[in-house]
Amino acid sequence: MSFSAFVSPSIERISAAPASAARPLSRLALPLLAASAILSAGSAFSQQKAAPADPLEALQQNFITPPADARPMMRWWWFGPAVTHEELRREILAMKAGGIGGFEIQPVYPMALDDDAKGFHNTPYLSNAFLDAVRFANTTAHANGMRVDMTLASGWPYGGPHVPVDQASSRIRFTAVDLPAHTTSVALPPLANGESLLATFLGRGSADHYEASALQLAEPTQSNGRATFAAANDNRVAVFYIASRTGQQVKRAAAGAEGFVLDHLSRAAIDNHLATVGNRLMTAFGTQPPYAVFSDSLEVYESDWTTNFLAEFQRRRGYDLKPLLPELTSGTGEKSAQLCHDWGLTLTELANANYLTPINDWAKAHHTRFRSQTYGEPAVSMSSNALVSLPEGEGPQWNSFSFTRWATSASHLYNRPVTSAETWTWLHSPAFRATPLDMKAEADRFFLEGVNQLIGHGWPYTPPGTPEPGWSFYAAAVFNDHNPWYVVMPDVTRYLQRASFLLRQGQPANDVAIFLPNDDAYALFRPGHASLSAEMPHFVTPALMRRVLSSGYNVDYIDSEAIAAVGIHYPILILPHVERLTPATLRSLISYADKGGHIIAIGSKPALSPGFVNADSVTADVRKLSQQLFASPTVHFLADESKLPETLHKALPPDLQLAEPSEAIGFIHRKLATADIYFIANTSNKSIEAIANFRSNRAHASMWNLDSGRAGVLASGPITLSLAPYGSTVIVLSDQPFDHLPMSSPVTATQPSDLSHNWTITFPNHPAQPLANLHSWSDDPSTRFFSGVATYTKTLHLTSDQVSHPFSLDFGPSTPTPPEAGRQHGTAAELNTPIRDAAIILVNGKRIGSLWHPPYTIDLTNLHAGDTTIEIQVANTDMNLLAGQSRPSYRLLNLRYGERFIPQDTDRIQPLPSGILGKLQLLETK
Repeated sequence: MSFSAFVSPSIERISAAPASAARPLSRLALPLLAASAILSAGSAFSQQKAAPADPLEALQQNFITPPADARPMMRWWWFGPAVTHEELRREILAMKAGGIGGFEIQPVYPMALDDDAKGFHNTPYLSNAFLDAVRFANTTAHANGMRVDMTLASGWPYGGPHVPVDQASSRIRFTAVDLPAHTTSVALPPLANGESLLATFLGRGSADHYEASALQLAEPTQSNGRATFAAANDNRVAVFYIASRTGQQVKRAAAGAEGFVLDHLSRAAIDNHLATVGNRLMTAFGTQPPYAVFSDSLEVYESDWTTNFLAEFQRRRGYDLKPLLPELTSGTGEKSAQLCHDWGLTLTELANANYLTPINDWAKAHHTRFRSQTYGEPAVSMSSNALVSLPEGEGPQWNSFSFTRWATSASHLYNRPVTSAETWTWLHSPAFRATPLDMKAEADRFFLEGVNQLIGHGWPYTPPGTPEPGWSFYAAAVFNDHNPWYVVMPDVTRYLQRASFLLRQGQPANDVAIFLPNDDAYALFRPGHASLSAEMPHFVTPALMRRVLSSGYNVDYIDSEAIAAVGIHYPILILPHVERLTPATLRSLISYADKGGHIIAIGSKPALSPGFVNADSVTADVRKLSQQLFASPTVHFLADESKLPETLHKALPPDLQLAEPSEAIGFIHRKLATADIYFIANTSNKSIEAIANFRSNRAHASMWNLDSGRAGVLASGPITLSLAPYGSTVIVLSDQPFDHLPMSSPVTATQPSDLSHNWTITFPNHPAQPLANLHSWSDDPSTRFFSGVATYTKTLHLTSDQVSHPFSLDFGPSTPTPPEAGRQHGTAAELNTPIRDAAIILVNGKRIGSLWHPPYTIDLTNLHAGDTTIEIQVANTDMNLLAGQSRPSYRLLNLRYGERFIPQDTDRIQPLPSGILGKLQLLETK
């Protein structure tokens, strides 16, 4: 059974949640506001009514006021670190007032030099003063009911001055030297500290051209820096294999935290780090441990070796890799691919055993949790996430391969109810350019991937007395109260909190699992390029993802490890260009198909042994089992993705089918015992109206508004989704009706009155002035470089007959814009909006709401006959202020600490349109 109604995100007159009456936030008022919010919350809790007996009614009430643990968090950068207790407290209360639920402390590079005259000092990492600051922040946050996470290092990846060279990140390298005819010795390659010679090979050829498979392991005599060989009549090449170090330094390290990135494959290196850094950090938390300790994305570049790798390889793979090193590093045939597979698999096992497992165990022993971005280098797998308590993703690429879906899939498979994501990295660069609309546009894409905890990237600490707009991280947007638009942050975070809460309910209901062909990816590894997640886009292509998603299904990833551990619990499994599979995995696939599971193979069929041992016999088994698999009536082969939609539809009706398929609309589905929740988002800059049918046979439907918390019942029949640019909605299908909710109905407008003229505008510290016509502040030389909040005021005279009808205030439509030329960093909402960039609306002194994303229309309340005063407080970004300033010089800072950062995209700083720009109308609504 399906349902119908006109579903508009602007519906505001159904099952109303009480609106906040808070005045606009200012930087100075935030601490008082935060304290007031805490007291109000406690009072409200003490008067709270008993929870409804009906679980769906309880769900709806929690949706109106969602639990605090669903609030977004912020990565809090401590530059230097150079922090004071006074400012730490102020910023914590500012976060609280903005609806931010907590923070992750990440100490990073200095932004200024020590200055005794100003009392400014960079505190060395792990010093007593630094730990005292951590202790103070933790205590203050706990007193305010906020979560605290701690990065288990400074910068990233893990490392620092405590890492000796023999525990630094490792790689294998080789060098070839010509050995002319009759030559009997050659200089040994120079070995740096931490390096060792693994093996020497001889063969015909030259340093520029030789056949890897023809090289033979040699044992030359070594003396006085030379290797001596028996003479030969031919030109030969000597190839030396060296266990080396990448030399990578910790990125963006704080003062005193500089040093080598550690070897993530070495247990000794991890144990040293936990003992030296981890245990020291934990002393700052005392009896209130952090909620989680954090590891940022694994960017241990070129990491593909460790000190005892050859011994570990032989123990795990059952043969000696040493005589096969030339084939591993320089071979081109199937034998080389098999060796690379075994090498890559061993790298993953070592990362799992020596990095993820001990840190997760250490975290549990310290009464905290390990939150980890488990992708990148070294070559961890998706299923490596099973070894951490809190998987985290990064990247809003909802309709192509992404590290975020890599994390959420693991959470779904391994029963991790919450998946976080580093959100808004590089958002609408440069720093301070991002708007609340940009935040929503990207956050919705994370929600579509299954994320239900946002970690904002981020909140830069700024010392007191720093000129506005304060400090910023080199590669990020800024989401602190130095932004003028922070006045609407409580509304932004409440939207995000509601979505995060809903997406934690019930169980994930994705129909399609896309198999991650780790065995094929390992076979593509080469020295310096050993990352499973980096290889996956070759298999999980944008064409594949978009065809599945636009066909009405949602997706998880799955790999062989997960199949072995938890089985396949999806109606459909896609094998994308898979050539190598173990017989064990193939047998699992056969069993899945025998039980009615649908398999769609694209581009190839499994026909090769993944590894080197018994490759011929294993290949024979693989081909026999593959033939058996494809004989099943539920297993299908497609040459490419073009016929994938119709094949999917034959296997299973779509979960959510649009009458006109759109790649711009995405959804995520959560299944409860008596209801289904659908979060639906328009990821484009154009309005979309679409007729939707749901596979669910539940009898009742309702629409829930993520901005207001309001909900309304929908009539039966196909549902018409009316989504504004970057708009979103929630559809709930249930077995029982929501009797307490009103019927949703279309909102229509009549008799518009033009209010675009004759306002009064007031800028801070300036007298009010008449404004005959609405225009951008940046058009006026006196306000061209103004960033802040300006107030528009107008008084209307309304009759008794007029106020008997509902009204709305409409600021006009938004218009799509093309992508910015030359933009390289971050998501940006490609939209010209009539409000730049956020507004709070008051009627007769009472706050009735805010506008920060389309549609820019708000229902008016508190109208009465006679004079009615409308006040619109509009905030822009800090870009106009920055455009009027010179860029800071970091010359002396770089001479002292080295160049640890380069501010991004500063050439794009310019004054931007600001204020009310549209045609403002008063609409009588029905």
